[in-house]
This record gives sequence, C-alpha cells and structure tokens, in this order.
Amino acid sequence: MDRVSHILYLHGFRSSPRSFKAQLMGGWIGDHRPEVHWWCPLLPPSPREAMAMVFETLARWPVERMAVVGSSLGGFYATVVAERTGCRAVLLNPAINPARDLAGYIGDLTSYHNPDDHFYFKPEYVTQLRVMTPRAITRPERYFAVVAKGDEVLDWREMTDRYDHVPLRLIDGSDHAMSDFEAHLPHILRFLGLLH
Repeated sequence: MDRVSHILYLHGFRSSPRSFKAQLMGGWIGDHRPEVHWWCPLLPPSPREAMAMVFETLARWPVERMAVVGSSLGGFYATVVAERTGCRAVLLNPAINPARDLAGYIGDLTSYHNPDDHFYFKPEYVTQLRVMTPRAITRPERYFAVVAKGDEVLDWREMTDRYDHVPLRLIDGSDHAMSDFEAHLPHILRFLGLLH
C-alpha cells in the first residue's frame, strides 16, 4: 500500500485533540512527515453531528491516500469511516458497542482535558450510535488494531473478537489510555507507510 498523504485522528469519549496519543502522533508527523496533512478535530458529543462534520471534510480528501486513526469511541468512529470510504484505519482500544456502554452516561459531563468544558450527553446519541454501527468488517487487511489486555474500561477479548481477521498488535498490560503509546507508534507508522 502507498504511503498515506492525509491522516484523520478521532479522539475518544470525553477526550479532545489534546489527548496524549493525538499530541504524540501529530507531533511526530509534524517533525518527520510535514508533507502529510494531519487533522484532529474536536468532535461534538452528537455522533450524527460528529460524523457529518468528518465526512464533509473527507469528501475533499484522496480516499486511496488517506487513513483514519481512532481511539476508544474514536476507534468505533474510525471503523464507520473506513467502512463507508474504503480507507485505511488504525484502531486503538476501539469501542465495540458504544450504544450499550455509553447508555449509562446520559446527563451533564465534562471533558477530561478541560473540566470547565461541560456538555450534555443526550439519550438520542445512544440511538445514533446504534444506527451507525457497521454490520461487518470488510477488507480486514486495510485495518490495524492495537489492543491492550490491561484496558480497564473496555474488554480486550471483545475487541479481538470483533476484529478477529484484522492485523493486530495485542499488548500484555498497558491501559485504556495506552500510556505506553510511544512504544507502539512505530508499528502504526509502518502500517501507514510513513516509517521503514
């Protein structure tokens, strides 16, 4: 596969472009591959609005030269994007059933990176997640999943079951935030054709 020219990074639930992984990967791209277009938007809480915003921009991107990277809920969104566009996707501890998992979070919430940033997670957002869930993973060779057995939020077995035919890096230990992300970044960059 060709080296990617455009990368979309999708952060997780209650996260932001200030996430550790987004900062680390975006920083590496800026330092070593400045010709690659990097976009890490702040996603609205509504899944429908988040995907509408993303697809509006992606309509102008070269699908065959782009990739999406997503963490947790962003990994779920990345799967939606990859299944709809056919692009490459990197999934970091991806949420498998966010409609189920986030049903208990309806109400007023704050962002992890800015406690002053409040948003309301509405019941209809759960329905939006359920409706957009891809039925199957097609062309698994265009995916690369990094899954931590030490994830304290999501079940690594559920992740590996969902992406059972996908090239996978299974980590003993680590955590949901993947705080050892720096050790796994080279494998992601190789998959994207950005490191040899």
